[in-house]
This record gives sequence, structure tokens and C-alpha cells, in this order.
Amino acid sequence: MSRRFAIVPAGGSGSRFGTPSPKQFTLLRGQPLLVHTIAALLAPGAVEHVFVALSPEHQQSHTSINWALLGARVTPLWCAGETRAITVQNALHAIQDQLHAMDWVLVHDGARPCLSPIALQRLMATVGEDAVGGLLAVPVADTLKHQDGAGRVARTVDRTGLWAAQTPQMFRYGLLCQALQDNPLATDEASAVEALGHHPLLVMGEASNLKVTTPADLKWAEYILAARESA
Repeated sequence: MSRRFAIVPAGGSGSRFGTPSPKQFTLLRGQPLLVHTIAALLAPGAVEHVFVALSPEHQQSHTSINWALLGARVTPLWCAGETRAITVQNALHAIQDQLHAMDWVLVHDGARPCLSPIALQRLMATVGEDAVGGLLAVPVADTLKHQDGAGRVARTVDRTGLWAAQTPQMFRYGLLCQALQDNPLATDEASAVEALGHHPLLVMGEASNLKVTTPADLKWAEYILAARESA
């Protein structure tokens, strides 16, 4: 069986969040949001190591995390770039001496603190030793409207077969390196792999695996984590 590692891109400024410091360092249930994200990936039997890609510009915010307490399986990398794709690409380069081409890499958004052990295990079990890889996603439930450019509905989009991508997204180290090198503007790893002509597996995710973008999302994340703890 191939080894599994995780990369957490966490170098964004979080400008839409509306706080002075990046959202990934905002407190969630007494800990920086990013700590919850990392902890989810440290579930038993998940990955061998978690690499967190951070921006040197946020050095002051980084001090809110005690990296030693997270354990020897977590390593911060000061390699974040201007985009998500560049950040992941930089992290892949930084760990090239530690991984082999056929090792799995799970890329998980730093602002998704509510990944459940069940969803993570489902992803890893479904992808297994697949030739391509896959990602967590959920079918689109809402009716979709396409805007005409003037703030009015141009048409209703058929949602049949549409899925909303989540993370983690799980691909072989060698394939991921090639995909991001060839497609540096990709908005996620799956789209970069798709551009090479591959078809990643869609693995059922969970609505609770939300990406924190606004303060309201943070409240939802707090509720989800609290409910999970008391269950």
C-alpha cells in the first residue's frame, strides 16, 4: 500500500473574512481554526505526516499556534505563494526528498475545520489504489441561476450531474506535481488533474465539511464541532 501524506494550504489573507488577522488563525472553540483542520487529518490510520503551507508574511499570527503540541507528525512550511496552486506546488517541492512518486497526497483547505473521520475514511477507502485519485464532493441541491451581467437572471442552469467540490483532494505525488506544473492557475487540484485528461473519482462528502469564508460560517463551524463532541 502506498503511503499517505497531507498538505494544508494556509497562506491566504482571508480578506473576505473581515478581520485584521487571517481567518485560519481566528479562534474556534478556544483554538486557532487551523488547529482543528490539522487535528482532523491526524485521525488514527489517516496520514503519516501533515505539512502546513504558511506565509512568512503572517509570522506574527503563526505564534498563536504551539507547533510542538501538535506533535512530530506536523511540520510547518514557510512556502505559501500568491495562489492556492502555487502554494501547493511550493509545498510539493519542499518535501520532494521525503515522498515517492506513487505516495498519496491529500490536499485539504486550511479553512475547513469540520472534516469528519467518517468522510476522511470514506475518501481513502474509495480511492484505495485507484490509478487517478479523487476528491470529496457533494451533489448540488440548490437551483442554479446564471447572471446576465446586469444583475438579472439570464437562464436557469440544469444541476443534473453537478457536484460542489470539497477537500481533501487525494492524488499521487508524481501526478499532482505534473498537474500543477502544467496548470498553475488551477483553482483546485482536481481541475489540474482533469486538464491532463484524467477523471478523478467523486466521493460523497458532507455538508458539515464547510469552508469558513465569513464570520457566519465560523458560527456554523462552532456549532458542528460542539454537536460532534457531545454526540
